Amino acid sequence: KGWDGVLVNIGNHFDLASSIFVAPRKGIYSFSFHVVKVYNRQTIQVSLMQNGYPVISAFAGDQDVTREAASNGVLLLMEREDKVHLKLERGNLMGGWKYSTFSGFLVFPL
Repeated sequence: KGWDGVLVNIGNHFDLASSIFVAPRKGIYSFSFHVVKVYNRQTIQVSLMQNGYPVISAFAGDQDVTREAASNGVLLLMEREDKVHLKLERGNLMGGWKYSTFSGFLVFPL
């Protein structure tokens, strides 16, 4: 299951059905995400994928906390039509992706 909704999607470059952002042009893009794990004694790991390869990851694995968050962010050089999405590598998220966020935007066109 993917994202529950989109708040801002100027240009419609994020496809809600596939949960993939497609770069409309070459440039420097900023991406950030925040995810919340559920249940004790569980670890989650989420990776930001560019064209199918992991670029950055975040994990939460405190054994004594019911809910714990993990966040990360990055600036990426992207070519036109490069694809970015989040991948849940392990664990379960609180309410699926409902309590998690993913943001991206063009910082500087090249």
